[in-house]
Amino acid sequence: MITTQDRQVLLHLLRGQPRAGSHAERLENFYAPQAGYYDHFRERLLHGRRELIAALQPAPGQWVVELGGGTGRNLDFFGARLGTLARFDLVDLCPSLLAQARLRAAQWPGIVRVHEADATRFRPDTEGRQVADCVYFSYSLSMIPDWRRALCNALRMLKPGGLIGVVDFYVSGKEPPPGRQRHGWLQRQCWPRWFRHDGVSLDGGQFDEVMRLTENVRCEEHLAALPYLPGLRVPYYLYIGRKKNH
Repeated sequence: MITTQDRQVLLHLLRGQPRAGSHAERLENFYAPQAGYYDHFRERLLHGRRELIAALQPAPGQWVVELGGGTGRNLDFFGARLGTLARFDLVDLCPSLLAQARLRAAQWPGIVRVHEADATRFRPDTEGRQVADCVYFSYSLSMIPDWRRALCNALRMLKPGGLIGVVDFYVSGKEPPPGRQRHGWLQRQCWPRWFRHDGVSLDGGQFDEVMRLTENVRCEEHLAALPYLPGLRVPYYLYIGRKKNH
């Protein structure tokens, strides 16, 4: 039985993300009407988030940044460990989603800071020094039009040897690197078109670029079920890399 909340989310997904306006305006127009029940629907769609955060294992006293943090749902996956961190910066462009994030962040005063900012340009207030021990993207890198710039920005704010994490939808290239999964022609054609309607870009080179720029710590490729679409599975990857020292 489809719930009223899910019906509303599905309606917005069918309409798609607006094409007019800036990136920030498109995000707000798309997500504002569904912000209050965003997490309920995405819980069954965005797989691997809990696993990514568990694998990152930030130590007490470390500094973590989430780029494209949305409603702050991922804060819950840290559990009590969040209270041991020195600082957590959550960055997003969408005011309506950030309103939900601020409600969650209020449980962790002095640790969690919420920023309405562009992930391609955000800088922690540290006079340009590399400070973050860990930066991660959770189903956000594919939603950033200039994702290469966002990725480079994440690496710039990382300490040497710091960790970068990504979990996201993707499709492979026609000839993926050895050891990686190769998706069929139909997947490579259909999934990017499907997700583009809602402002998500499944660039076949994104996963490759993340791996190229970092030292591989953990790499997984999976298939995820889609709500109300039995039998369909969309590819997603979970990756943790270490910033190179050169």
